[in-house]
This record gives sequence, C-alpha cells and structure tokens, in this order.
Amino acid sequence: MCEIRDSSTVKVGDGVVTVKGWVQDIRNLGGISFIALRDRYGVIQLTLPKKKIDPELFGSITKLSRESVISVTGEVKESNQTELGVEIIPSAFVLESEAAVPLPLGVIDKVSAELDTRLNNRFMDVRKPEVKAIFELKSMMVELIEEAVRSNGFTQVYTPKIGAAGAEGGAELFKVKYFEKDAYLAQSPQLYKQILMSTGLDRVFEIGPAFRAEHSNTNRHVTEFISFDGEMSWIENEEQVMAMIEEIIDHVLKGLKEKGAKQLALLGKEITVPARPYPILTYSECLKIVNDGGLDLKEGDDLGTEGEKIVGDHMAAKGCDLYFIAEYPEEAKPFYIMEKDGTPYSFSFDLDYRGQEISSGGQREHRYDKLVARMEKKGLDPKDFGFYLDAFKYGMPPHGGWGIGIERLLVKMLDLSNIREAILFPRDPARLAP
Repeated sequence: MCEIRDSSTVKVGDGVVTVKGWVQDIRNLGGISFIALRDRYGVIQLTLPKKKIDPELFGSITKLSRESVISVTGEVKESNQTELGVEIIPSAFVLESEAAVPLPLGVIDKVSAELDTRLNNRFMDVRKPEVKAIFELKSMMVELIEEAVRSNGFTQVYTPKIGAAGAEGGAELFKVKYFEKDAYLAQSPQLYKQILMSTGLDRVFEIGPAFRAEHSNTNRHVTEFISFDGEMSWIENEEQVMAMIEEIIDHVLKGLKEKGAKQLALLGKEITVPARPYPILTYSECLKIVNDGGLDLKEGDDLGTEGEKIVGDHMAAKGCDLYFIAEYPEEAKPFYIMEKDGTPYSFSFDLDYRGQEISSGGQREHRYDKLVARMEKKGLDPKDFGFYLDAFKYGMPPHGGWGIGIERLLVKMLDLSNIREAILFPRDPARLAP
C-alpha cells in the first residue's frame, strides 16, 4: 500500500508513494516528459519515459494545463538531476481539478505583474513560494510574540470591534449602523485594555484587527490591519513599558532568524538583530536632527514621514535600526497619555524601525480627575466615555502600554516595498475586494 507524502519527505527507498499538488510546469522532450509538481513544501519532479509509461496515462498527464490539481502515485527513484535528489515515475494519477486557460497570473513566469493585478488575483499570487513565505513568516512572528508576552505573565484577551466611541474621539472612525444606534469600528482596544487594568488582570495583550478611516493611498497605510496591543499595571514610568517592548521585539527577531531561515532564503532576505538596549531619543533631540537635515519643523510639529526618515538615516549612520523617540508634546498625544507635569511634554514614546514608526505607547493617566481634565482639554465630552471612566473611579493602578502594527513590523523586518505585500487581502480607500 502506498503512502501519501508531501514533497519535502519523499526520499530514496520509499518505494511507491502518492503525492498531491499543482502542476507547475510540463516539459515534453519527445521520448521523455517532466512535470514539476508543487505542494506547500516545495516542488518534486515527475519523470515520464514514454516507452515505460502506459500510453493513456502518458497522453493524459502531459496534456494537463498548468496549475491543475492532481494526485499522482508512482515509484520513487534516485536522481542526480533534481534538487531533491529523487524523482517519481508515475503509474497512476487522478485529476482533482483542471485549471482554466489562460492563467490570470503567472506563478513561475519571469515577467513581473503590477501589485494591483497580483492583489486582484491573490489566490494565484500566494501560490508563488516567495509570496507564501511572507505569510508563513507572519504566522511565525505572531507565534513568537505570544511566546514572549506569555513568558512575562500576560493574559490574552479579546475586546469588541464594534463600539459606541473611538479610542481617540471621532477622527478616522468607520461609522456603522448598529440596529437603531450609531456605532463605530474599533481603532484599537485602547479603552478596553485600560479598563482591564482595574480588574486585577494586570498584564493583558490582544492581537486582532483594527480599523482607521484614513484617506491615505501610500505604501504604508491601509484601512484594516492587525494590531498587537499590550497593557501592564504597576509601572513606575514609561521606560518599563519600553523595556518590555524591546524584550518582545528581540525575541521575535532572533526567533524568525532561526525558525524562518528557509522562508528568508526564498525571499533573499536577512534579519539583523540589533544590540540592546535600544537607543532612546527625545522628541526635542529628533527635532534638532530633522532641522539639521534640512526640514524646517518647529516645536510641537509632527515629525511626519519625511522627518522620521531623516531621523532614521541619522540613526542608520550610527548602526542603529531600532530606537525609541520619547517625550512627545502632550498636545500631539491622545487624552489617555500622562502629561509630564510642569512641561509641555508627555510620558509617551514611539518605536521606530529604520525611519518608520511601528509602535506607539506610554504611561497612561490613571488619576480620575486628571483624566477628565485631559479629555476636556482635547475637546471631548467625558459623558461620551462613561463606561471607560467608571473603571477609574474605584481604584486604578498606574499602568502603561503600547500598540504595534503587525504588518508594519513585518514590512520593516523583510524590507518590503508596500504594506499590502504583508496583508493577504488588503483594504484601502480604493480596494474593497477580493
């Protein structure tokens, strides 16, 4: 009885096996034909000597269209002409699904396609081993994140993605009809994870979707993304939160470098693991770097994409890929960030990776009166946040946290050109399908 195998486990001495996959390519050379059969794990060669194969089988299998799905049974033979060192001589096959002609997108063709064409035919695009590798690495990255936070005593939570208010007010919210009421898709789990700090679940994390109604058509913005959020109690300052993020990122980089070696090789990428601790720059220091770099910004201005790039180039010259930017002006930060008393700054930070922000966080304002004052200062009505503020009336420990864009982190790790490369089915102002 033959054994069903994947391509990576077939070896000399296996005898008769069955393999399943997509017909990647067929080469007919007169007296012999070769079929490259692809599965998730790689490509294995089917060799069909015309004089030794049943004529009906030979005719049927060699006329298949590329990307048809088949099951093939045959004998494993040693071969010094194939990458795996083996080939299969078919004795039977089953056509599971015949592919239409022509293909909407090439899988092994050398001609590259535009990103829009690839995204329109994503089912075909992900068949490319190098594209599939991105999402295998993404899966590994999430697993490594979970390892790191769980080892530090964090509890995984799940918060609503439909709410009555946004974490930062009405900006950038997708409005939806919730029966007879207005509701919004969640920008982040910010309000809920802070509420949980009052429950005794003093370290929580969530990995889930977030939505931003940004009319941005750039290579770094999308309207739906996966966010990794964490919140931790009993902190003394925001630097403890930064240290936690640093530990997590370090674990991810080292883990992907080891566990994702095969996928990284397919992509022709290497992951560099920066030395710890990561440098910490203040916003004021960055402002000087940006001004010296020729961009005219004044105190309180957002560094923006161009400013971040200038700082990134400055840090790259020092051999630093990852670095924190801390003490942003409080006016630029949401109401829940704690002000640095007596100054115009706040206990906040960003983590930048080669000139791009991948995380924001800081120490939260846990004192009820000051939190309400912060809301009013930002032009928000505390009455709209009653469910959130109630948790601060009855004992709230000092706490802080962060949000990290999973795709942004992956894009910087792999040096991808567009965040859409890191999302299976991206959403932006122009794309709602597939």
